[in-house]
Amino acid sequence: MQLEKQLQVLEEFGFSLEPGVTLDDLLYSSDREGYEAEPFDLIFFIMGVEIEREPWGRRFCKRIWNFDTECIEQTGDYVKIAQELCNVAGKPQAFQAIADFVDLEAGTGWLKYKVGEVERYWDVEVDNDWADPMVVSYVMDDLETDGGRFYGKNNGQASIICYLTKEEAERLNGLSKGAWVPMVPHDLESAAEGAPKPKSGWMASLRKWFG
Repeated sequence: MQLEKQLQVLEEFGFSLEPGVTLDDLLYSSDREGYEAEPFDLIFFIMGVEIEREPWGRRFCKRIWNFDTECIEQTGDYVKIAQELCNVAGKPQAFQAIADFVDLEAGTGWLKYKVGEVERYWDVEVDNDWADPMVVSYVMDDLETDGGRFYGKNNGQASIICYLTKEEAERLNGLSKGAWVPMVPHDLESAAEGAPKPKSGWMASLRKWFG
């Protein structure tokens, strides 16, 4: 399928190139054959990363994110994850008062934010530079409030993430050979209840999956 047609289809899901980003930027990262040999494969990876030429720091599409789970080095990294997930869900202002703390040597960390009138505080399990999959799941769960869900596509060391309704996910899986799976188990209880959360689901298996 032509690259232009793939972009047209992605726009139907709300996955548009950011203002100022062009087809030439995509073709700078990979040649046309790379995109068109396997439609809706490489394009998702490229759309989920930063543009690979100046001006630096630009994203192709904020609604798709290539999430490298070995990304925790210092304080501020969990805030970045929460902000990225808000953007992916199309809710950039969903959280207020976001803050975190990470000390890899001491093996401690936390993430806190306010969603609506509810204040969240999560202790982070430190495992080298891996993001805590359960805390990431809780953040996602707080954003899944409108019938949409986070879906992930295996990308080796990383995971490509987008936010879809059930109907959109079914359509996208039809285009992507069933590659997209829900990232948050539906049996997550409300965090406000303070109950232990189940460790089932896609996110809790990330470390074993990427081994």
